[in-house]
Amino acid sequence: MYLPILVLGFYSFNKSPYSATWQGFTLDWYYQLLGDDRILSALKNSLLVACCAVGISAVLGTLMAVGLARYQFPGKNLYRGVAYLPLIIPDIAIAVATLVFLATFAIPLSLWTIVAAHVVFCIAYIALVVSSRLTNLDPHLEEAALDLGATPIQAFLQVLLPQLMPGIVAGCLLAFVLSLDDFLIASFTSGSGYNTLPMEIFSRIRTGVKPDINALSVLLIFLSAIVAFIAESIRSLGARK
Repeated sequence: MYLPILVLGFYSFNKSPYSATWQGFTLDWYYQLLGDDRILSALKNSLLVACCAVGISAVLGTLMAVGLARYQFPGKNLYRGVAYLPLIIPDIAIAVATLVFLATFAIPLSLWTIVAAHVVFCIAYIALVVSSRLTNLDPHLEEAALDLGATPIQAFLQVLLPQLMPGIVAGCLLAFVLSLDDFLIASFTSGSGYNTLPMEIFSRIRTGVKPDINALSVLLIFLSAIVAFIAESIRSLGARK
């Protein structure tokens, strides 16, 4: 499973512009990325989309997880099923549905329509991680805070939220990686001139895979792996505490 990644990394250091032959070791392809304006612009767009989508989803996903765990209301089971649908629906279905919705209401495509589309699935992932954290918490702590005179908002902010923070951070990091790596949904909901990094990579490999794309792919793999590792470490540490 990891052999293709190793081959990709190996050829990212190849001096030859063609991946079929090895002509020596070089770091030039990595240096070229730093001076590529299109790559840097796409990276800026990807980071902006990921940060905005995760910021919005962190608030909504946390509130959704707490509401589903702590409160009873009509249609709760139906709402839970609908809220977690983005976890199992294929990306192509989300992309097409979002595009049809935007076209129906004549909303022009831009960077912010990508953010809105990413919020849809980021909320579900963050809520899922926060929900798993909630199952390990003692609900009597909130009740004790209320008995001691705290308001429901104070009990949430001062008692529940600090305990949920490891799960929230872990969920945000996971959603950040998913948003940063997304190609399909972004390609359907982006406006003209708003390329994200995966879209820029795809537009270049249609004419052949070059060593600079190999180098960029290696960097993306390492970034995603590091963020995912940090997220899982934070989640595990919070669960043990």
